[in-house]
Amino acid sequence: MVTELMVQPSYWVETGITVEIVRGLKLFKFTEVLQDRFEELIELYKQDQLTGEEDAELKGLAELDRIFTLLNARTIADA
Repeated sequence: MVTELMVQPSYWVETGITVEIVRGLKLFKFTEVLQDRFEELIELYKQDQLTGEEDAELKGLAELDRIFTLLNARTIADA
């Protein structure tokens, strides 16, 4: 197993996560600021311009995005 550096997804719980009601369901989402940062990091990744710290941040955000996708899908399926 290869160990990767990653900013822990819980780092953004207080400032970067929101719960929005979409069609009557409460779904987890990134705040606009965090979503913009995620997209900025993705662009830097595509251009091969990420620093080590930015790479760790991108990996943490990507993991959080996967978690939200799973939780939101389960919420929708249970509705």
